[in-house]
Amino acid sequence: MAAKSGAPVILMHMQGDPKTMQDDPRYGFAPTEIYEYLSARIEACVAAGIDAANILVDPGVGFGKTFDHNVDILDCLSLFHGLGRGILVGVSRKRFIASLSREEAPKDRLPGSLAAALAAVDQGVQMLRVHDVAETRQALSVWDALNPVGE
Repeated sequence: MAAKSGAPVILMHMQGDPKTMQDDPRYGFAPTEIYEYLSARIEACVAAGIDAANILVDPGVGFGKTFDHNVDILDCLSLFHGLGRGILVGVSRKRFIASLSREEAPKDRLPGSLAAALAAVDQGVQMLRVHDVAETRQALSVWDALNPVGE
């Protein structure tokens, strides 16, 4: 259906399924394993007739990953540019932010969410999945003003 409609497709990595994804996730080195997985999925989508220009990738922060896996992924987001597709990340209110900030309630993780989002943008991520749209937009506006492209 995506091939026929020309709809954009977001390929997200997740180890296991929603019921089992956090049951002892294991990787050699999460960023490279996720890169290889997404590369294979891009090839499969293109082979199925989906226009490569309509594909974005999401390394799936928080989906079948431990705290250390998530930090490794966020440290290596620029790696995913090698796939030649737009990159989306969802870091808003995630559990790893609670581990770093000691804010257990998801509603109290906005500052950490903004910091993680800006760190992702700093590595060239083009799309963010967020809960707090207005606050994230404001943070990005300030970020863009202070970090002009090409300077």
